[in-house]
Amino acid sequence: MLVGVALVFLSNSWVHAFCSSGCGSILRAPESSMGRRHAARTRVEVGGGFGFARDSFKYTGTQRPSRLSPPRQIPDNIMKPDYAEDGTPKARQLGMPWDIPVNSPEDIEGVRAASRAAREVLDIAGAAVKPGMTTDEIDALVHEETIKRGCYPSPLNYNGFPKSVCTSINEVICHGIPCTNTRLKEGDIINIDVTCYLNGYHGDCSETFCVGEVDDAGKKLVKVTYDAWQAAIKICKPGVPYSQIGGVIDDIVTKEGFTSTRNFCGHGVGKIFHSNPTVLHYKNKQNNGVMAPGHIFTIEPMINEGGVQNMMWKDNWTATTRDGKRSAQFEHTLLITKDGVEALTAKTENSPRYWWEL
Repeated sequence: MLVGVALVFLSNSWVHAFCSSGCGSILRAPESSMGRRHAARTRVEVGGGFGFARDSFKYTGTQRPSRLSPPRQIPDNIMKPDYAEDGTPKARQLGMPWDIPVNSPEDIEGVRAASRAAREVLDIAGAAVKPGMTTDEIDALVHEETIKRGCYPSPLNYNGFPKSVCTSINEVICHGIPCTNTRLKEGDIINIDVTCYLNGYHGDCSETFCVGEVDDAGKKLVKVTYDAWQAAIKICKPGVPYSQIGGVIDDIVTKEGFTSTRNFCGHGVGKIFHSNPTVLHYKNKQNNGVMAPGHIFTIEPMINEGGVQNMMWKDNWTATTRDGKRSAQFEHTLLITKDGVEALTAKTENSPRYWWEL
């Protein structure tokens, strides 16, 4: 996510997508099999938040825009992706939705190293979560730990996203922008979406963390999201159509009274941040290809307490549930092997554990 990626499909059927960048940049959506490209402009004021003093925008839940800290710097010795300077990704995958790149052994090891770094950074960020912490402090931590590992934080300046990580609290489905005045509160849930770019490859993962003591309904949402995500991963192996992933997720979450967001998806990842396949997290019959050894992609369902509809804030990034109810998400970068599937961003023995894993 973003940053796992996820693609936002607007009502006019044009696509707007995840990004990352410095401030005041142009946002351009990556190509998607489900829509055409859409370019949008937004201005994100450093230190000024979004909008005007009197904000008439109708927010739906507990979260509001806040102020941004100044852009964080990248050391000269860190290898940067092609969008780092101007916010525009140059590398694009051409072809049909079912044309999925088969990664070479060298490519696989490159994504594996980037994914390992992303896992380490996510674990550090998740362990730091506590009431009173600002999302800007999470961004600073992620930025610092990413640089320590010789990586570039992939979200930063990707199509203009202003920060190094996505922090999505409560009703925010994805692409929440870290801010200086957004503080975590007891009982919140927060998804932290980390992607690291190392030696020419991206590794992408996210988890939803509980802030202090969360109510039973919130814990159920997090656990069911995790279970549906894991069930979808378990079916992955050569010969399985990518369309089957969504049905597995949908069946589990619907049974529990939840819905799976339809306007965002998983994606291929590697040398390009977002590529084929498009991974839908709801029942579908889309021909998005068939799994084969060497495919690398993410599964990252966003599961809602309430309805499936979402809305966009004026920053053109933050996506929230339309009814203001909570949303949870988990994400792995996955490799199809000759025998099945390997989670390249899998937890290590040092990773924080959830209550059901203890």
